[in-house]
Amino acid sequence: MRRAPSLNLSGILINAAALVLVLSYALPYIYLLMTSIKPAADVQQIPPSFFPAVVSFENFREVLRSSTLPRAFVNSLIVAVLTTALSLSVAVPAAYVATQYRRRITTIFLLFALVTRMVPSVALGVPLFQLLKSLGLLDTIPGLVLAHTSAAVPLALLLMSAFFEGIPKELEEAARMDGCTRFQAFRKIVLPVMTGGIAVTALFTFITSWNEFLYALLLTSEATKTAPIVIAEYNSVYGLAWGAMTAAAVLYSLPVIIVTLALQKQIVGGLTFGAVKG
Repeated sequence: MRRAPSLNLSGILINAAALVLVLSYALPYIYLLMTSIKPAADVQQIPPSFFPAVVSFENFREVLRSSTLPRAFVNSLIVAVLTTALSLSVAVPAAYVATQYRRRITTIFLLFALVTRMVPSVALGVPLFQLLKSLGLLDTIPGLVLAHTSAAVPLALLLMSAFFEGIPKELEEAARMDGCTRFQAFRKIVLPVMTGGIAVTALFTFITSWNEFLYALLLTSEATKTAPIVIAEYNSVYGLAWGAMTAAAVLYSLPVIIVTLALQKQIVGGLTFGAVKG
């Protein structure tokens, strides 16, 4: 006779704690979503209700009929994609050289990247404004991409350095013994192994640019402003348009969610890369 499975109290407690943690992160977004599908009158209801009495998509229709928000979404997407591509093209080879060929100068280089992450963006805003103005790149997409890249490259460099630390040097040595040049070993052997790490770095770089507010506020105007600026403008001297703002925020969150779901296998592989190295 088969015995009934014993009650695993520790497993239940772990699952319960995980559920509470997930809900603590998800609850604000769920409330944002619920607010976005409320009629305008229900949004201003006091006391506020969590669930809408009537589901309405008028907030989304108002946002999509706007002449500025769709263009701002396109600007945000262009800037985030270009920033991610440019940051990875710099950070991936730089991190590989800095970690696989340890020298005093490479250690200083990585330390410098870490220090730059500690500098607040507000301290760099005015110098970047003056620099881009002198180059004629103020209020342009390329100028904003360069500003975002200056903030994203140190983050990408530190992430890729951590991933490259988990690669055994024997991989490249074996490729060199088979006749590969150093660049061929990097391109054919190392990069395929680092797919997960690159995916994680690309996602965090994309999110860094996608959510950036200060540089977009300082360096853009009507033609090149990004979605965070337009969403913030729903808070005006005439009041706070909660319905339209929450609808715009929900739409703005979708690309990051889609990218995360599309890269979830690579992200899991990248986050666990080197976990069993020993």
